[in-house]
Amino acid sequence: MAGEASLTPSYDTLESARRFSSRVKGSRFEAMAWPVGDDTQARSRLSEMGKDHPAATHLCWALRLRDGRSDVERTHDAGEPAGTAGLPILQAIRGAGLANVLVAVARYFGGTKLGKGGLARAYRQAARGALEGAPTVTAIERVRLRVTGPIERDGEVRHLVAGRGGHVAQSVYLEDGQVALLVVLPRDDEVDFRDRLNEITRGAFQVEIQDRP
Repeated sequence: MAGEASLTPSYDTLESARRFSSRVKGSRFEAMAWPVGDDTQARSRLSEMGKDHPAATHLCWALRLRDGRSDVERTHDAGEPAGTAGLPILQAIRGAGLANVLVAVARYFGGTKLGKGGLARAYRQAARGALEGAPTVTAIERVRLRVTGPIERDGEVRHLVAGRGGHVAQSVYLEDGQVALLVVLPRDDEVDFRDRLNEITRGAFQVEIQDRP
């Protein structure tokens, strides 16, 4: 239900990027962990990782994003046997109790096959190494809203958003004299924002909830 308060309004994430290297039977594993806010940031980090390790045999990763009511989790084995790379990396993220985190591990094959069990342990170890002991921060859960209404009230809406600790992430000016604002707010302030917006604009703005910031 739109406006429903989250049962978990905050979560822990990494304070900054972390690096870890390990070797298992000749294979080298280079792990990087980043705090990320969305898929776009995650793709950017993975692109950077690929450029940093162009000769890696495999570039495997796992992503865990908090969307307010559940966790969105994605994994990629990058040619390793199914379930031997992405999932163990994800397990390390879960075990650290973190969200909005991406961990990627580049593997340089050393000539000795590790077997499925050995691969899973090696990828999990590399991911854990990047996460264990890492400084974390508690992040406030946020909601993303599309707010559409008369362009002449744009300033009032922006002022209202700023007053509730939010920001306008994107604005699109439409041909019919309307403006569409992508608004990011602390989830706990969503109901108050909707009520106040309706009051000051007399219902001139429509609000649609989006997936996540």
